[in-house]
Amino acid sequence: FWYAADPVTHAEITGSAGSFWRTRANIAEALRRQIAVRAGIVEVITGQDAAADREELRALGVTAFSADHARGVGRAARGTPGDRPTGLPTSSSTLPGLIVQLARHGYLNDGTDVLDVGTGSGYGCAVLAARLGERHVTSVDVDKYLATAAADRLASIGLRPTVVAADATGSLPGTYDRIIATVAVRPVPASWLSALRPGGRLVTTITGTALILTADKTEDGGATGRIEWDRAGFMPTRTGNDYPLLLRKLHETAYDSDGDQITRGRYPVINVTEAWETCSMLGVIAPGLEHHYRQDGPTQTAWILHADGSWARATSANGEAPIVHQSGPRRLWDLLDDIRDTWLCDGSLPLYGATATISPDGATHLQRGRWQAAMT
Repeated sequence: FWYAADPVTHAEITGSAGSFWRTRANIAEALRRQIAVRAGIVEVITGQDAAADREELRALGVTAFSADHARGVGRAARGTPGDRPTGLPTSSSTLPGLIVQLARHGYLNDGTDVLDVGTGSGYGCAVLAARLGERHVTSVDVDKYLATAAADRLASIGLRPTVVAADATGSLPGTYDRIIATVAVRPVPASWLSALRPGGRLVTTITGTALILTADKTEDGGATGRIEWDRAGFMPTRTGNDYPLLLRKLHETAYDSDGDQITRGRYPVINVTEAWETCSMLGVIAPGLEHHYRQDGPTQTAWILHADGSWARATSANGEAPIVHQSGPRRLWDLLDDIRDTWLCDGSLPLYGATATISPDGATHLQRGRWQAAMT
């Protein structure tokens, strides 16, 4: 689904910084692989520019698309025509192929008991129940309405797995051979490790990255595994009804302010969220970042923001070294340039294939060669 030709509006609608660029990259990759793409332009905010959306899609090479408007689903189904919702979206439907991809990482066998974290629409739960049998599948979602609606939807097609409304970062309703999550976490919740049976396996993604973490339970109650040579990204877990708002005020400050420091960067501006490996490394060493990007003709501008008040803005044209403005307690663009130094010197970054050691409390240590990082 395509929500807006403007990256900031797209992020506000999806609740995920960089979602415009990820969606755009996924469409471009599908077309490159000669996969037929039919895009749906969804009007969520009154006044969205549908014409600009169509032109953006045509520029990508999409020729088949339809337009629609958002309908009441979940809590929105109980709204009235005069409602003006605030806040950010709290659930999204996962690409079907990605559900299968994660299931493959789970090494499922007949008789395997699975916990599906992040029920959402219920599609992933349905796939697991069809493969393993409904009695072997439990699904949890923090949103009671979504859990109830998914259970009803599953029952309508003859599937009745256990669906529970619960905060998956807290106590879980049983023990399992596999935990497969379509939400991102950092750190791995200790309750997941407690709920994994001996030899059990978990599959999840790390918040703020496109990294898939798989790990098998160890005798000490922790787990060992690795970062897969694969990628996926999901909404992070939440404990309440909503996600906190994006860093709009900080973005307004960073938009054109001089900041505390003005320098020239080492490398041309990139759209960080489209550089998945680089973005993931930055997300590991500096969690909680928010990215924005804009291109006007040959001029590219990128912003990096953090809730601690740090921000960076880099602008360049025609691939030249950018002028970089930075402010706050950390120099975020310098962190990005350091990562790009490593990539140029070594030819890659040490994320994919890194070993993962998870302690019983969920703290995770990554290591590949001389590189290592701790995620708590």
